Amino acid sequence: MLKLTKKADYGLIAMRHLACQAKTASAKEIADRYRIPLPLLSKVLQTLVRTGLLVSEQGATGGYKLSRDAHEINALEVIRSIDGPIILTQCFTEHDEPTECDQSEMCPVREPLRKVHEGILRLLSGITIADLASDDMSIPAIPSMVSSIQPLTRPISR
Repeated sequence: MLKLTKKADYGLIAMRHLACQAKTASAKEIADRYRIPLPLLSKVLQTLVRTGLLVSEQGATGGYKLSRDAHEINALEVIRSIDGPIILTQCFTEHDEPTECDQSEMCPVREPLRKVHEGILRLLSGITIADLASDDMSIPAIPSMVSSIQPLTRPISR
């Protein structure tokens, strides 16, 4: 099952919150607002600072803020920075490097799953933090994106 970790969820929530703010926000403010455990959120925010998606400001009015405009940061960047690469199956990595298994030469689902994987990456890279912060969020429909994938019951033409 493809599932985001809680850390990635919390990272996206924090990034959305910061996109809606005109000022910095503390880890405690975000944790209290969304009932997120503060120690875990603090680690997530530190990771986002280390990867360059957030900036941390010290002082009485300090806290966290986005390092770039919310339109320039996408969900895939946030998820990768927290969880690492997204891997749908062990057949291939995010960088399309094939790995061998006992079934690789005869596998009837490898190519369709690669297309699904690419579609997921495209979808996540097309959703910006500004989109998440918008009340009128129009995300591309998943069915239209994967409509070109052949059903797994049909033979795959190569």
